[in-house]
Amino acid sequence: MSNRLLRVNELMQREISAYLHTHYSSESVAITITGVDITGDLREAKVFYSVLGPEAEATRAGKWLLGKRAEIRATVAKNVILRQVPLLAFVHDNHAPRTLRIEEILNEIDGGAKKP
Repeated sequence: MSNRLLRVNELMQREISAYLHTHYSSESVAITITGVDITGDLREAKVFYSVLGPEAEATRAGKWLLGKRAEIRATVAKNVILRQVPLLAFVHDNHAPRTLRIEEILNEIDGGAKKP
């Protein structure tokens, strides 16, 4: 991936996250924008989000984000200078529970190795 795409991904992630947390602080308090993956032609972007809580909360947050998609896209168009504003698709990022479990296992292994 080129440096330009990486910078655009990071910029879009910051803009979307900032917009949600300034305009919808009560609704988006449990939502974290974890990343953006934009296509090479800058026409489509997958916005990855994670949610604190059970899977039902993630489903509810996904529906809420889809309802706000046009508004978020309009804000990105104002704040990020691109020829075309990408179409946004929201994807639930469920890596957090797996990451925590792997960390727990590594800590158990590390703790077991230190004991004589």
